[in-house]
Amino acid sequence: MIQKPLLLSLIASLAIHSLAHAATYTLQPLEVYSSPLHNDELSAADAVEIYTQDDIEKAHVQNVYEFLNQQTSLVAMPSYGNPFTQKIDMHGYGIGDGYENIVVILNGRRLNNIDAVPQLLSAISPSSIGRIEIIKGGGIVRAGDGANAGVIYITTKQENVLELGLYAGNNNTFDGSLYAGYADDLYSITAHAERYLSDGVRTVDAQKNRAKQALKNGGITLSLTPTDALELSVDYQTTRLKSTYGGPLTLNEFLEDPSQAGSSSSSKQAYDSDAYALSLAYDITDALQLSVTGSREDKESRYLTYSSVAQYTYDSVAATLDYRNDALSATVGLNLFNGERDGYGNNTSKENRAAFLLTQYRLGDHTLKAGYRYETVDYSYHDADKRLRDDETLHGIELGYNYRLSAERSVFAAFSHAYQAPDIDRFFNFGGTFNGFIKPMTTDTLTVGYNAITSQNKFKVSLFYVNVDDEIYYHADPTFVNAKNTNIDASYKYGLDLYDKFLVTDTFHVSINYNYVKAIIDKEIESAENYSNNELPGVPNHTAKVMLSYLPNDHMTLSLLHTHRSSAYAANDFNNRFVQEQQAYRSTDITLSYLQGHYEFFGKINNLFDQKNGLWIHDDAIYPLNASTTFIAGLKVRY
Repeated sequence: MIQKPLLLSLIASLAIHSLAHAATYTLQPLEVYSSPLHNDELSAADAVEIYTQDDIEKAHVQNVYEFLNQQTSLVAMPSYGNPFTQKIDMHGYGIGDGYENIVVILNGRRLNNIDAVPQLLSAISPSSIGRIEIIKGGGIVRAGDGANAGVIYITTKQENVLELGLYAGNNNTFDGSLYAGYADDLYSITAHAERYLSDGVRTVDAQKNRAKQALKNGGITLSLTPTDALELSVDYQTTRLKSTYGGPLTLNEFLEDPSQAGSSSSSKQAYDSDAYALSLAYDITDALQLSVTGSREDKESRYLTYSSVAQYTYDSVAATLDYRNDALSATVGLNLFNGERDGYGNNTSKENRAAFLLTQYRLGDHTLKAGYRYETVDYSYHDADKRLRDDETLHGIELGYNYRLSAERSVFAAFSHAYQAPDIDRFFNFGGTFNGFIKPMTTDTLTVGYNAITSQNKFKVSLFYVNVDDEIYYHADPTFVNAKNTNIDASYKYGLDLYDKFLVTDTFHVSINYNYVKAIIDKEIESAENYSNNELPGVPNHTAKVMLSYLPNDHMTLSLLHTHRSSAYAANDFNNRFVQEQQAYRSTDITLSYLQGHYEFFGKINNLFDQKNGLWIHDDAIYPLNASTTFIAGLKVRY
């Protein structure tokens, strides 16, 4: 194994011996591709984060979760130790249930599940991504059920290129990826594939068996343009993963060696997914476009440890009619979704039906946005003994205003009334018995912000306040007697998001991503426990990510990233009185890349200073995450 002082010396030597002047690099407002309203970062009436293909490629991440955790304002943590199904959080909804308040959309297809399984972002190879856009505090009108904290839009790239990527690292980690694209006036075709293997960072039992991970991703997209006005596309994506992961550690075990198996048992999961999509885009006139997408996803989750199997079928249709002229943009749409899970001794389904209208009017330096969504949700549950049904009617509203102060500066204000209908696991007690249907949660979010984008500096700051009714959570009684899914009567959140990228010189850049959030339980009594005025557990008040980038010439980039998250209450500590807290998270990561013609060589070290990071569920229940130094080195070939 290469010692860290030696590795740092090698990196420093490479930088010192590359003193040619770097190419000029400038900043500019990026267009918001995920919205049909045709705004850029300066004219949008929302808090927006945009990451381009170039940002993703330069990060040299092993998966999408790593990119979100290191480069964006979001937090991602393995779900009870499983690195392939991680939980994401934004705006203080908590690492426990926050992911259910974020809608993730890949090429128009929702990745949110109908049960408590997090969005499977492992199914997206970083090498296939063209763009990530994050709408913070908004997006309910188009994205629907669950868009309380916001929406993540991910689109895959469409390039006429052949790209091969290989890397290897410690813990016997290997990854190979392939992307190929071709386009002409009549058709385009893209294909990608990825194979990932790792022994994992932990042992999982007394026999020293490892937390092995195996992943296969692949996909192909074919688009036809028989006329200038018509495009037809067919898409297929597949994922096969197997994950072995360890149980929680006690505090003494964690401090002694976070890579050990500990006294808890391990888990094994296999997950298969096949997704198919057909889409049509037709320009009726220069100002009017019709888009229709239909998709089906077949999934199977097998927990080999417990010999349990669940099969899922998701069918969806989305149709929009978009209108645009110089002043007015409008979108009217329909969303139909039916999700069914067959397993665990029952058949349960969730069916969403929605219609929406989103409009925007631009008058000089003023931009006004308004939108409304009407959505119904129908649940069905049946097992050997009973058949039950429930339904909800929900309403989403968005209002926004943007004022362009100058060519480089703007202010905005946005309001969103959003909702989350419960996932189907919320209707079950511990052990799988049916406990009844619970209320949907609703949120009112107010965001105000300021943007300033020059060729040398991109600065964004926004303040938000969220009022929440019936926030959904799991009451985790340690005895399991009173454990159940239920609602917090009233709660609220407020905070600040700040982003600044500053080109100090042509060769030295600084990026800062800072977030402050406070999440308070206003009113809640459960099992004679009064949680009123407590903080929502699993929500750090401060998160800061600082990146220093050095570009000594046209070929080399050296980046140093430090991430800090402050301590918080453990994920189940709604009473705010556990002995152990969620400790602060710290990681320093360094990346070096060298590009020469068609070839790029890169190396990356995560957690350079070997910090012991973990996820605290309750006292002496700690899941290690990024708890030791890891590294990869690899090669990309691009033609």
